Amino acid sequence: MSKSIESNKQFMIGNGLLAFGVFFIVCLFLYLGFRSQKKVVQEQSFKDIYEITITKSFAEDSINVFINDSLILAHKMGNADITLPINRFAEENVLMVVDCKTDIMTPFNMDKEGGKITVEKENGQIFFIYSKND
Repeated sequence: MSKSIESNKQFMIGNGLLAFGVFFIVCLFLYLGFRSQKKVVQEQSFKDIYEITITKSFAEDSINVFINDSLILAHKMGNADITLPINRFAEENVLMVVDCKTDIMTPFNMDKEGGKITVEKENGQIFFIYSKND
């Protein structure tokens, strides 16, 4: 009977060491994970400005204007031009104009230095005219 007690004792000691090892590994990973979360990312700000002009060629059309995933304008256009000054808020920006009647989206990759963008509609197609700020 002492032989089976000795083997059970060794088995229990082995299980205890294994449990302690697993506990140590879990604590080590938790420590490393929480340590890396303390790094604060500073918010980047940009000084560049985009001046987006939507011409009267969109008269009586309903359009949505997006920059990246942000809705900038949802409007039924009148007979006047609309100018939207927008501060650059991301490293790379895409201007998207959606014609609500046809649900056609027209994208335009915006320059990193800002500038003036004129949006026109001609024969059912949307065109972008870009000029740099002076």
